[in-house]
Amino acid sequence: MTPSSTPLKDLDYGIIGNCKTAALVSRTGSIDWCCLPDFDSGSFFAHILDKKNGGFFNIEPVGRYRIEQAYINRTNILRTRFKRGKDSFEILDFMPRYITDDRNYHCPPDIIRYIRVLSGKPSIRVFYNPRPNYAEHPVETQLTSRFIKHYTSAGSYESLYLYSDLPFEDIVAHEPITLENDCFLLVSYNQKLITPRLDWVELEFERTKVYWMGWISKTNILTRYPDKVERSTLVLKLLAYQKTGAILAAVTTSLPETIGEQRNWDYRFCWIRDASMTINILTRLGHYNVARRFLRFILDIVPYKDEKVQIMYGINPRRKIVEHELPWLSGYENSKPVRVGNAAVKQKQNDIYGVLMDVIYQSLVLFSSTIDNKEDLWTVVRTLTRHVKKNWKKLDSGIWEFRSERRHFTFSKILCWVAMDRGARIAAFLDKQPEAMSYIKLRDQIKADICKKGCDPKTGALTQYYGSTSLDAANLLASHYGFLEPDDPLYVSTVQESYKRLCVDGLMFRYRDADDFGLPKSAFTVCTFWMIKSLYQIGEKEKAIQMFEDVLSHANHLGLYSEDMDFKTKRLLGNFPQGYSHIALIDTVLTLSDAPHWHSEYGDSGIGICVIP
Repeated sequence: MTPSSTPLKDLDYGIIGNCKTAALVSRTGSIDWCCLPDFDSGSFFAHILDKKNGGFFNIEPVGRYRIEQAYINRTNILRTRFKRGKDSFEILDFMPRYITDDRNYHCPPDIIRYIRVLSGKPSIRVFYNPRPNYAEHPVETQLTSRFIKHYTSAGSYESLYLYSDLPFEDIVAHEPITLENDCFLLVSYNQKLITPRLDWVELEFERTKVYWMGWISKTNILTRYPDKVERSTLVLKLLAYQKTGAILAAVTTSLPETIGEQRNWDYRFCWIRDASMTINILTRLGHYNVARRFLRFILDIVPYKDEKVQIMYGINPRRKIVEHELPWLSGYENSKPVRVGNAAVKQKQNDIYGVLMDVIYQSLVLFSSTIDNKEDLWTVVRTLTRHVKKNWKKLDSGIWEFRSERRHFTFSKILCWVAMDRGARIAAFLDKQPEAMSYIKLRDQIKADICKKGCDPKTGALTQYYGSTSLDAANLLASHYGFLEPDDPLYVSTVQESYKRLCVDGLMFRYRDADDFGLPKSAFTVCTFWMIKSLYQIGEKEKAIQMFEDVLSHANHLGLYSEDMDFKTKRLLGNFPQGYSHIALIDTVLTLSDAPHWHSEYGDSGIGICVIP
C-alpha cells in the first residue's frame, strides 16, 4: 500500500464515536484503539499501545493503492478512500448515533465499517484481531452462521461479535475478497437480536449522517476559520458521555508526552477544569443542552457539605479511579508504563474551587429560569466558598499535577480569587447580600496577597509560585477569568515575559523547571493557544495571527490535535484527540474574530456590587 502524497505523521488518526465510546482509525484504515462498551472500559483494539499484541481491525487492499482520508462534511463519519487505476472503493467508518422516534438517543456500542465500491473490482483482505481487556489474556474464536465471536479464555470474561455479509471463512483466514458490490462489517459488544443486513447498515449510516449535520448546524460559527471551529466542535461533542453528561479529557491512555519517558497518563476521565472550559465554549457557540447536562453532572457529584471535592471524576461517578500499570503492553513506541486509572484523583488542587464556581455562575446566568434546584445549588456554593476560606493559604499540587511536591502556586491562588468573585456574583443574584459582601472581602484579600507574593519585582510578571522567578503558562489565563484586564501592566508583563522565556519556535512550554520526571521536553498545545490569545489581547495582533497560522499547520491531516508537540519536528504527542487543545483553539479563534468574551457578554448580570476591580 502507498499513502497519499502527504507523508504519514505519528498520530495521523481520525476519531469516530457516538458519545458512548470512540475509536481511532489510522490514515490507512486500521482501527488501532477502541474500548467497549464505554470510553473507560477495557480496550478491544490497542495496537497503538502494543503493535504486536494490542489488537487491531484493518481492511487492507490487495496491491498498491493511493489512499485519501477525510470526514464527510459536517459529520463525525470518517471516509477512507482507496484508488488504483480503474479499481476504487471507500470505507465509511462510524458509530451509530441519532434520536429515535420516541426521543431517545440511539448510541449502541457498535462500530460500522460500510464499504462502498466506487469503480472496478477491487480486492481486500480483512485483518480482524480483537484482544479484550487490554490484551491481557488469550482469545478464542467461534464461527457461527450469524457472526464471528471472539472471547477470552482466561481472566475476566469478555467477548465481541463481528457481523458481515462477506464470507466469514475468508475473513478469518485473511483471504483476498473481490468486491463486486457494497458490503459491511459491523463490530458489536452485544449479540444482535436481529442479524444486520446491508439495507439496515445503509439506514444507520444515513440517520447518523443526518444527526451530525443537524447538530453542527445549530452552532453559531460567526468567526474566522469556520472549518477549524466546526471540526473542533464536533470533536468536543464526541467527548461528552451520553449517560451522565460528563466530558472526557481524551479517549486514550498512556500516549506519552515525550517518547521513551514516563509521562504517560490515562485521560479517559472528567477533569472538572477541562470540562468547565468546554461548557464555556459550547454555550458561546449555542450548544446549551450540553451545558445543562454537565451542570446536572456537577450537582450530582459535588458533595454538598463534605470536605472532599475531587479534581476529576469517572465518567460514571460510581466507579472508583485507581491507577495501576499494565506491564504486558509494550507502550506507544516502547514508552512505558501503560497506565489505567489516574492517581491525580487524590491530589489537592485549590484551583478546582474557582473552576466549579465559574461553571455554576455561568449556568445560573444562562439557565436561571429553568433551574428548579437553586437551593441545592446554593448549598454547593456555600460549601465551595467555605473550602476556599479554609484552604486558599495552603500548599497544593497545582494545575499541572505535580506528584511529589506542593507549593503556593500562583495560578491556584488566582482561581481561589475566581471562586470568591463568582460566589459574590451568585450570592447577589440570589439576593444573599450579606454573603456577597463577605465573599467580596475575601476576594480582595486574596488578590492583594497574589500581587504581593506572586509577582517578580524585577520583571513585573506573575510567577509560577510564591517567592520564585519561574514562569507558568497557566497565568496567561488571568485575563480569561477576569482577574486582570488585558491592559493591566501586570498582565502585559506576564505575557511578554512568558513569550520570551517559555516560547520556542512558536510553541509553548507549560513551565521550564524540573518536575517529578526531570526537565520538560515537549510543547503543551493548549498553552500555545493561550499565548496566541494573550498576545492578541495586549495588542500584538499580527504576531498572534502569524503564530496561530503556524500552529494550524501542525495539526494532523484531519485537523486534530493531541496534548503535546515536539518542539523541533512538530510531531503530535500525548493523549489524543485532546479536548483541552480543541477548546483553546476555538477560544483563540473567537478572540481573533473579536467575538465577545463570556464575561463581557454576560458581565455582572445586574450585580453591581460585584464589579471586578
